[in-house]
Formats: sequence, structure tokens, C-alpha cells
Amino acid sequence: MTDDRERWALILGASSGMGEATGLALAKAGYKIAGIHLDFRAALTHVEEVKANIVAVGSEALFINMNAADDEKRAAALDALEARFVEARAAGRHPYVRVVMHSLAFGSLVPFLAEDPKGAVDRKKMEMTQDVMANSLVYWVQDLYRRGFLESGSHIWAMTSEGSTRVVPSYGVVSSAKAALESHIRQLAMELARTGKGITANCIRAGVTDTPALRKIPEAARMIEITMARNPTGRMTTPQDVGSAIVALSAEGTGFINGDIISVDGGEFITGS
Repeated sequence: MTDDRERWALILGASSGMGEATGLALAKAGYKIAGIHLDFRAALTHVEEVKANIVAVGSEALFINMNAADDEKRAAALDALEARFVEARAAGRHPYVRVVMHSLAFGSLVPFLAEDPKGAVDRKKMEMTQDVMANSLVYWVQDLYRRGFLESGSHIWAMTSEGSTRVVPSYGVVSSAKAALESHIRQLAMELARTGKGITANCIRAGVTDTPALRKIPEAARMIEITMARNPTGRMTTPQDVGSAIVALSAEGTGFINGDIISVDGGEFITGS
């Protein structure tokens, strides 16, 4: 039976890197895009370019500049999305959020130990990183579910990395958030499956990818060098690789993939460190 519902994708972290590439890929596949991002001043020019690219392929772009971990702003953003849904229903369409992508990269890249306490992680940095890069996923899914945005065929994708299980010197705080994110996905997958509503939750573990987030890691140059030697394809993962994978994995017939960590890396992870 043909599914003629209006497909929306909600992308948390939509203005650059994997979120940007996935939004465009989904737009090309017929999705309307709701993008959550946090950008200031000069970066806003690029946000307008991202939105224009989505519109240029015949889609719709609802972008909201906000802290994705703020409860009140999350509610306001979903109110804005609901307003679009009300318009669609009035026109005889049936909108729903088919794809949720959690691609927030806002955390502290500092060690646990340093001679100067200011150079090491503290409670505020740890909790902020966990809240944005892991816990926020749970709160978004809760609200999306309670407000009826998710329906049969909805897919939740959270972006993780090798850092959840392997050590990078300055990545410890983010590593702990990625490990928590994977745990959250397992729990959500189980609880959503038990509702019988046909909603799934999985992680995408991309290989080392040249994004603005990667370039903030102090060891980025060394990571790129190792990746180029280690990846059996001889190249790094691209944001477009991730976008294409999410489009394919969100298509019909994938509803029994649930609670998993799916590598999009050309075989990088299996080669070891």
C-alpha cells in the first residue's frame, strides 16, 4: 500500500557537517526539513545558504536558531512545527516526523587531569556536555512522542563515534556523552518497540569525518593521518556518506532494525586502532 503521508525530518544540529548533508539528502528524497541549530553572526550567512539549498530542490525549510538543550525553547520549536502541521492538515495532507536525527556537537574537549584545574573538566563542563550531546535526545523524543509527531515508520538516528569505546586524549568528556547516547538509544528502542507503534531508534557510527566538530579536537590532524592509513577505502568518511545512509535506512522495509549501532565508515571500525 502506498504511503502518501507528508514526510518531515527533524534534524538537531542542522547547519553544518553531517546534519547539513543529511538535511539536503532527505530534502532531495522528498522530505520537508525542520532544522534546529545554534549559530551566531557570521555563521548565520551559511545557515541561509543551507536553507536555500533545501528550498532549491523543491523542499521546505523550517530552521530555528536555539539551544537544543533548553526545555522552553524545545517546546516553542515544536509549537512552530505543529503550526506547519496544522496548515498541512487544513490542506488535506497528513504530516508526520519520519526522521529524527540527533547530531549535536557542542561539548568540552578538555582532559580529566591537569596541573591547572582550569585546564581540566569540571562539573559544569561535564554536565553541559552530557546534557547537550546525550540527554537532550531523550527529552526531544519524549515530547515528539507525547505530542503525536511520531507515527508508524518513524526513525530516530543518533550520531555516535568510536570515541564511545576508544580513547582520544582530549575526548574524554565527549566520549562519556557518546557512551550515554548509545545507552539512551537502546532504552528508547526497547520502550518504543513495546508501544507497538512502529517507531525505531538506532545509532549511526560514522568514521572520522572532516567536519567543523572534528577540527575543534586538538588531535584532529593526527586522527586524520591515522584514518587515511587505516581506512581500507583509502579515504575519510564524508558527511554525504552519512546523509545517503540515513536516507536509505529510513526507507520502507527497514522497520525491524532497532536498537543497533550501524557503522558508516567504509570498514574503518573493524580494522581496529
